[in-house]
Amino acid sequence: MNDRHGSAELTITLHNMNDRQRQLLGLVIKEHIKTALPVGSGLLVGKSKLDVSSATVRNELSELEKEGFIYQPHTSAGRVPTEKGYRYYIENFMDKRELKTTETMPFNEVLKNSLVQDMALKSLAKQMVEFSKETVIVAFDKNNVYYTGIANLFGKPEFADPNMVSNLSEVIDHLDEVVNKVFDQINDVQILIGSENPFGTDCAAILGKYQMKDKRDGLFIILGPMRMEYDRNLALVEYVRKSLIKST
Repeated sequence: MNDRHGSAELTITLHNMNDRQRQLLGLVIKEHIKTALPVGSGLLVGKSKLDVSSATVRNELSELEKEGFIYQPHTSAGRVPTEKGYRYYIENFMDKRELKTTETMPFNEVLKNSLVQDMALKSLAKQMVEFSKETVIVAFDKNNVYYTGIANLFGKPEFADPNMVSNLSEVIDHLDEVVNKVFDQINDVQILIGSENPFGTDCAAILGKYQMKDKRDGLFIILGPMRMEYDRNLALVEYVRKSLIKST
C-alpha cells in the first residue's frame, strides 16, 4: 500500500469485482460523502448511466455488501460505505487534486505576514478549518497541541449518537497523548481511517509532517468523519506542508 494512505493492509479481492460493481461502489461513496444519506438503487440507475434495471443494480449492490464494501442501515434503506469501502475508494478512485490559485490565497497571505511562528501556525489552522469545514489539529512538537473547529466535527450527522459523542470527547480530552503516540510514525502525508485511526474509529485523519525554522518537527491534522472529501483535504494538507517547508 502507498504509505501516505496508512499502514493497514487492504483485504480486497479485486478479481471478484466487475467494472459495473466498481462504478456503483464509487458512486455510492461519492454520493454519500456529499449527502450523508444512504444511497438507493433508483438514484444510482440515474447517476450511473448504466443501461440496466434497478433490479440489476440491487443485485450488484448485494454482492458489494457480501464483500463488505457497503452495508444497509436498515431494511429498505439505501447503502452506506463501510471502512473497507472507504479504503478501496482512497486506493482506487480518489483523484490527485491541486488547489486552485483562489483557494491558496488565504494561506499565502498568512505565510507572507511576519507573524510569530506559533501564531502563524494557528492562523493557518484556522484557515484550514474555513476551507475544509472539518477539525484541524496542529502539533508544534509532541507535547504542544492546538486544535480548532471542534464544532464542525460534533455538528456532523454521524455524531448525533450520544455514545459516539462520548467516545470522541474522550479522544479530544487526551489529544496530546494521541498525538504523542503517532508523532514519530508519520512521514510526509498519511491518511488514517477507522480502526487504524488513533483519533477515533468512527473518524478519518489526514496527517502531514512538516519542519519548523528551529528544525523541530510538527504535524498538521485534518480530523473528520470517514465521510470526508479526501481529495480536497489531502490537497490542502499537502499544500500547507509544502508551503511551510519552502518558507523555512
